[in-house]
Amino acid sequence: MKHSDHPTEEANTTDTKTALKPARDEVAKKAYALYEKEGRPQGHDKQNWLEAEAQMSHDGSDKHKGHADHHAHMAADFRKRFWISLVLTVPILVLSPMLQKLVGLREAIHFPGDIYVLFGFSSAVFWYGGWPFLQGLFDELKTRKPGMMILISVAIATAYLYSSAVVFGLTGKMFFWELATLVDIMLLGHWIEMKSVMGASKALEELAKLMPSDAHKLMPDGSVKDVTLGELAVNDKVLIKPGEKIPADGVIVDGESSVNEAMLTGESTPAAKKTGAKVIGGAINGEGSLTIEVKGTGKDSFLSQVIDLVKQAQESKSKTQDLANTAALWLTIVALGGGVITLVVWLAFMGK
Repeated sequence: MKHSDHPTEEANTTDTKTALKPARDEVAKKAYALYEKEGRPQGHDKQNWLEAEAQMSHDGSDKHKGHADHHAHMAADFRKRFWISLVLTVPILVLSPMLQKLVGLREAIHFPGDIYVLFGFSSAVFWYGGWPFLQGLFDELKTRKPGMMILISVAIATAYLYSSAVVFGLTGKMFFWELATLVDIMLLGHWIEMKSVMGASKALEELAKLMPSDAHKLMPDGSVKDVTLGELAVNDKVLIKPGEKIPADGVIVDGESSVNEAMLTGESTPAAKKTGAKVIGGAINGEGSLTIEVKGTGKDSFLSQVIDLVKQAQESKSKTQDLANTAALWLTIVALGGGVITLVVWLAFMGK
């Protein structure tokens, strides 16, 4: 009886859910697009990311899960490779004939077949620790943008192949300990670099999380409607309940409360706010209810301008990185060119 007595309410509820579904799907698609582009959650609220995950599962795209922590995985991978390679480097240093002679322990440490043990440890460091650089070699060759990966790969590959040939009969000196220490240093450098990238990326995420996902918009008839931030416009009136985040920059038109703006302004104590006072989107309302008139949304908001400043700072770092890449390109060309010229002179003119 209860359901049959209110068929209109049921129909309206169904229509409302149907109307809201495209909006939720659109949020999910936008969040997923950012996920594909940036490799991590973006947007004003965690809910956007949850919607994106739901959209991914619905579309059969579960194989993409895990890319959100791409930088974290890379940092963890470099860390693991560094520590394992560092442990393997210890016996390499102990077994290296050059270092043994340097400290005067050649006769005490030397044993039959030690160079084959040295070869085994060095092979592990080369293939395991050096693998990211060998992959980078092929990536840079594919894109025709030679850089540090080519230089590092050529260095460790040359040291490994030549030293291996010496182990199996070629006359010369082995460079296994140089190979191992170079791999260790490069892995440590890339680990530190990935940690810094994670920190820079997280800065924007934390700023974006300051904003709520929706707002309580006061309608002309006096009712309250929950809307997304994108639906807010200048001069709209919004109700902010105790403990909620302020959804947009505005001016208080009704109510008194204390507002915590510490995450935005650095002010340690909540500021008392009353009618006529300005509030910043992303700040946290205190004990009272407030009604504000929206004065800034989207790119005009205080928080959006802060995010833009952070982005500009990151872009300036990118320009520095471009300069470093250019330097790496010329360093690679000069180093490899010098090596080739030296080899030609050595073989053709000096009869070596």
